Parts: sequence; C-alpha cells; structure tokens
Amino acid sequence: MAELNIEREHSLGLKAARAAAQRWAEEAEREWGMHCRTETGAKQDQILFERSGVSGCLTVSAHRFALQVKLGFLLGAYAGKIEQQIRQSLDDLLASG
Repeated sequence: MAELNIEREHSLGLKAARAAAQRWAEEAEREWGMHCRTETGAKQDQILFERSGVSGCLTVSAHRFALQVKLGFLLGAYAGKIEQQIRQSLDDLLASG
C-alpha cells in the first residue's frame, strides 16, 4: 500500500479555505468517483474520502491544507502520477482561491 502526504500553505483564511476544500471534494466526487464526508471543526475541517482502492483525509485550516492518501495495491503502482495530479489540483485550487 502506498501513502501520499501533501501539504500546502495558503493565505486564504478559514472561510475561503473551506470553500476551496468544498470545491475540491466536489471535483473528487465528480472526477474520481470518491465518496466525501466533511467533519467541521472550530479551527479546521476534515474531508474524509474513499472509493475502491483509495482512502484519505484532507485537513483544512486557515493557513494550511494537509492531504493524506492511502492507495491500495493496484493503484500503488501509479503513486507518482497520482501524486503529481493531486499536487497540481491543489495548486490550481489555491491559486484560484
């Protein structure tokens, strides 16, 4: 099993970061077939996601996105490409605010 850990600092503030994370979750459901569930907290949120062969958590705070992804055996072979796509997706998301 491969595990990816990706962090991005940002200056969006919590409200805008939550909105960006929600857009990410909608894209993950639409593009990758993920089932996403949001747990809202006072200072950070967590978006838990899963589908066959993939599970993880996106932690969103006022200044940081932290993404942990666990890839099953079959998808583990593509970990480098998957990580590259996720990094680009997060960078695009944070750039658009």
